[in-house]
Amino acid sequence: MNMQIATRIGLASLLWLVAVEVAALPAHSPRPGGVAVIEIGAVRNGVTPRVQFGETRALVTAGGDRWFAVVGIPLEQSVGEAAVTISIPGEPDRRKDFEVVAHNYREQRITVENRSYVNPEPAQLERIANERKVIDAALINWRDQALADIAFVVPVDGPRSSSFGLRRFFNEQPRSPHKGMDIAADTGTPVVAAAAGTVTVTGDFFFNGQTVIIDHGQGLVTMYCHLDRIDVEPGQTVTAAADIGAVGATGRVTGPHLHFGSYLNGTAVDPALFLHSP
Repeated sequence: MNMQIATRIGLASLLWLVAVEVAALPAHSPRPGGVAVIEIGAVRNGVTPRVQFGETRALVTAGGDRWFAVVGIPLEQSVGEAAVTISIPGEPDRRKDFEVVAHNYREQRITVENRSYVNPEPAQLERIANERKVIDAALINWRDQALADIAFVVPVDGPRSSSFGLRRFFNEQPRSPHKGMDIAADTGTPVVAAAAGTVTVTGDFFFNGQTVIIDHGQGLVTMYCHLDRIDVEPGQTVTAAADIGAVGATGRVTGPHLHFGSYLNGTAVDPALFLHSP
């Protein structure tokens, strides 16, 4: 490793440590499916910078006397140089580069007895398409909300039976990567909100089963799937660790568990990066 690369890694690590200390930020992990925590300038004049990552707006939060952008990196993002654009009223826009590093995700092979969950019928495909519109609209929503602490509490205790980013094969047929964390628990085990926010969607969906989606502000959204019971309704405000439902085995599952998803600037990111505990 040459001195320039070592210095860059050292500075990135230092930035992450400082960010975690002062702003309860997620772990700096600039990989596909990860999160980049980028220091973007001093807090002054009460003006919040606007940060864009590609075509989407990124979350901005203050830590001490500094602003940080917290950027979700899509699983399909190419490794190498990436950048955000920073806009502050009265100043020219500026670009800040960061490196997206490679990360290898494992494969997962699952046998599903109900074949319609692998090859849906035409009527089911229509239902899936309609549900996808509802879910996608909630996952890409932007709501202005000051966020000082964006760490998550664990939504349910239990072993994590699979991890984010797994390349999945259902009945040996390739499907999209796993975009959440599966936490195994008995049916009926209470599920809590990972952070304070507003419930935007509840419903019983074809693949996801009974589902709750919570908007935490600035494009940070969490999703809770395969529930046995839903205890909240759209429009309801919840606090961190508030009961929202119970673990179940609804939708496309092989057993009771919670699928816990997190989304940032419209893309799925690894929930483990936000959790208080590993």
